Amino acid sequence: MLKGRRVVGKGEAVAAHYAFGPHEDDAIIKHRLLTRTTTTRGEPPLKKLQKKFTALVVEVEKSTDNYNDCEKLAKAFLQELTTFEIPLLKSKAVVDANLREKEHFNELNDEINSQILEVQTEIEDLKKELEASKIERKHKEECETIRKLIATQPPRSETEKMIAELEKEIAALEAEDMASARLLELRKKQFALLLHVVDELQVTIEDEQRSLVEEMKTLSEEQKVGPEDPSGSAEAMNID
Repeated sequence: MLKGRRVVGKGEAVAAHYAFGPHEDDAIIKHRLLTRTTTTRGEPPLKKLQKKFTALVVEVEKSTDNYNDCEKLAKAFLQELTTFEIPLLKSKAVVDANLREKEHFNELNDEINSQILEVQTEIEDLKKELEASKIERKHKEECETIRKLIATQPPRSETEKMIAELEKEIAALEAEDMASARLLELRKKQFALLLHVVDELQVTIEDEQRSLVEEMKTLSEEQKVGPEDPSGSAEAMNID
């Protein structure tokens, strides 16, 4: 039952206040299930059955001849018992169905968990395959780039022809370099010979210069001696 409801204005939330909390509701529901009471109104079926049974026992214990009354009370009790038993059977069927459904759900849960594990394993395998596919695709792209680069190059025959021409040019350059080296060696020898000749010539010139200087000194000395000894010079001249 509702304990009360507060009237709120526009824009405010409507809050309902109940008389019992969640734990009290569980206790009430459990009690109703045990007593087969579906509503708060009327007498509980278990209490009715108890009254029928009590009336039958009281009537049976009477010493008077009341067979008909006992029979009526017994029929009424059996009818009430049947009425009480039908919901129990229904509840038992519901419980059995719930147990079977629970078992089915457990099996389904286990199956779902197993499928989840399988899917996770498949996902991991697919991740590995994806990584391998990425690597393979990268290699293919690299190969395609190399192929395009190779396609831009001249044919093999032209390349071999160019290589042969380059080898000829290299051989010619090597021959020219060897000739240049020989010529350079010859020039070095000639230059060394020239330097030797120049050195000898310089020595000869120096010797001649020294000889010329000595002769000039001698001549000068002779000229100085000449006026002092005319006879000697004349004698020398005669001798000459």
